[in-house]
Amino acid sequence: MGIFDWKHWLIILIVVVLVFGTKRLKTLGSDVGEAIKGFRKAVNTEDGEHKPAPAEPQAGDTLNKPQTLEGQAQKVDAPLRKD
Repeated sequence: MGIFDWKHWLIILIVVVLVFGTKRLKTLGSDVGEAIKGFRKAVNTEDGEHKPAPAEPQAGDTLNKPQTLEGQAQKVDAPLRKD
């Protein structure tokens, strides 16, 4: 006999019916069904739509512009002198 025996589920069902009533439970079930259908429809339409292309950077836009350092690295072959 577990914590969720069939007797427990029966008691929970009776309490829910007494608190909410059968008419309200029917409308609640249909409302939840419509909400799930609407959610599925919204998810499917989002997948089918094309994402907008990113905006082209403008001349004064430095956020998207790659930055480089001016100059060139030089190789040093001679060891450092200690004085």
